Amino acid sequence: MTTQNLLVELFVEELPPKALQKLGDAFATVLADQLKAQGLAAADAVVTAYAAPRRLAAHVAAVLPQAADRAVQQKLMPVSVGLDASGNASPALFKKLQALGADVSNPAAAVAALKRAQDGKAEALFYDSVVPGATLQAGLQKALDEAIAKLPIPKVMSYQLETDCELPGWTSVNFVRPAHGLVALHGSTVVPVKALGLTAGNSTTGHRFEAAVSPVVLADADSYAATLRKDGAVIASFAERKAEIARQLAAAAAKVGNGARPIEDEALLDEVTALVERPNVVICQFEEQFLGVPQECLILTMKANQKYFPLLDAAGKLTNKFLVVSNISPEDTSFVTGGNERVVRPRLADAKFFFDQDRKKTLASRVEGLGKVVYHNKLGTQGERVERVRSIAKAIATQLGDAALVADADLAAQLAKTDLVTDMVGEFPELQGTMGGYYALNDGLGETVAYAIEDHYKPRFAGDALPRNTAGVVVALADKLETLVGMFGIGNLPTGDRDPFALRRHALGVIRMLVEKDLPLDLNALLAGAVPAFGDKITDASAALADFIYDRLAGSLREQGFSAQEVDAVLALRPQRLALVEKQLAAVRAFAALPESPALAAANKRIGNILKKAEAEGAVDPHVNPQLLQESAEQDLYAALQRFVPEANAQFEAGDFTASLQTLAVLRAPVDAFFDDVMVNAEQLDLRLNRQGLLKSLHLAMNRVADLSRLAV
Repeated sequence: MTTQNLLVELFVEELPPKALQKLGDAFATVLADQLKAQGLAAADAVVTAYAAPRRLAAHVAAVLPQAADRAVQQKLMPVSVGLDASGNASPALFKKLQALGADVSNPAAAVAALKRAQDGKAEALFYDSVVPGATLQAGLQKALDEAIAKLPIPKVMSYQLETDCELPGWTSVNFVRPAHGLVALHGSTVVPVKALGLTAGNSTTGHRFEAAVSPVVLADADSYAATLRKDGAVIASFAERKAEIARQLAAAAAKVGNGARPIEDEALLDEVTALVERPNVVICQFEEQFLGVPQECLILTMKANQKYFPLLDAAGKLTNKFLVVSNISPEDTSFVTGGNERVVRPRLADAKFFFDQDRKKTLASRVEGLGKVVYHNKLGTQGERVERVRSIAKAIATQLGDAALVADADLAAQLAKTDLVTDMVGEFPELQGTMGGYYALNDGLGETVAYAIEDHYKPRFAGDALPRNTAGVVVALADKLETLVGMFGIGNLPTGDRDPFALRRHALGVIRMLVEKDLPLDLNALLAGAVPAFGDKITDASAALADFIYDRLAGSLREQGFSAQEVDAVLALRPQRLALVEKQLAAVRAFAALPESPALAAANKRIGNILKKAEAEGAVDPHVNPQLLQESAEQDLYAALQRFVPEANAQFEAGDFTASLQTLAVLRAPVDAFFDDVMVNAEQLDLRLNRQGLLKSLHLAMNRVADLSRLAV
């Protein structure tokens, strides 16, 4: 049978812009997968998704008018049930064959046509039949129903649709938005499928204001995009519309000149792409007086409230020009420009008003107000939280620096949350921290404290910058530790996808600062040191929190390319200086490449098992009495330890973990000989304890960098 390309479009009212791309991809993917599953399209059939503000569509290449027939073998029942002693069909078998539509007019022939085969311990009867392939109409109906049912709809709405029948009336339909049209074309032939109370045809609706004709009639499946663009003034492809917007934004910025460039924001670009059918970028401007307001405020209000693209100059400073992506293309754009400039002006005036009002009060005068802001019903107010962060910050600063650092970190921690009670952050919560930095400079507190206040939420997300100065690192660490220790202390832990207090992100932030800033801080001491700040509000959950942080660290290291085995070997030791973990991993990787590695890893595993069993009966002392070493193999191993372990330890203490492990690799031969020739669990108690002590010494020496037994296959 000849294949033809298929086009299906669902025309609806404006779809949720933030969900549009996912809806379009899901609609096309599920529709095509269902057609492939029914044999109507090849497994490698090319699928093209279309998603515009008022339509979802899919183009599937090489679709059959009817799927090929399929040979099906079906198990009926055991022979003992289906046939009597004479080999004739039982009533149960007759009933089954009739239900399957088999010809039972000649019982003997019907039985002879069945196949007998072993099925487990018993012999069974099997019925071979040919199932006719699905017709395109039936198969597409099933695929369309499935595609609609599986759409990732953020919120369903109900609407009434007038029934098209002899008895007039209304029926309720549930969908993301009211649907008004359905197209289904196989080549140039309409496939009369139905969905959401609609019957498919060959026409759709174009742009609300700029379509050349209405309705837009589609000649065939392949002309969909071109016809919709030409006659309907709509770019159906999400990707094409997005690329066109990006091109126009760049062209408009070049027209402004002076190195101007639109702000980079992929999410905003996606959202605007989902809002327009045929984009037209126009240049607008606002009064330069508003540039006295922090640019983050102006950028946020233009992006979040108006979906505008602010223009930055070559130095990254905000200009008073911005770009608007319009959905209409009039010859005279002055009305579009003027309208958008009038709309944005009150927004910018509000931002200026908030900024001017906020600067009339110092941050220090706002500290008391934090006592009225509830943080958590079990952990008290933001004011109480600030005192905890100060306590933790002072302890960290004392370890990292001098009295000046302690003073700067303490002041920044005291004021870091005060912008929460400012008008600007009340209007734009996304600016918390940022506005605190501006207001600190306004109060004359200096850049060190201002930067620490601004940066104390960093890193906010994966790839975000870390705080710029040490005071900022201290306060950011203290802030994140306060959240982690507090939430774990009241049992408020992440579950599945739920993590309302972003504890996973906070843990990764702690890890990044400890590692990337190479901080000489021990993890367990950090966690334990934060607990007293809470008094009796929490229980000490430091052990569980440490496990949580190591889990996040393990995931991060695997993403960086280290193997699960390498990560497991290093983190099994619960290293306290996280900044050294990557060096330990590099050492383990180098060690694993040595020819001695497999044997030593296996020996370490064996030693671990021996010591575990021995320690169940009492602690094993790593002390060795040379006088009790009777066998030459144990004497040789002891001598090797005496010779090479001090060198390996010195290299370890110097931070040269790779050299330390490579020095210990020479122990392979004496270790192998020891296990070949020496009975560890000797009957004589003093010999047994001495040999266990020798193995304990070996185990401690070899597993300082990583638990080498985890490398054993």
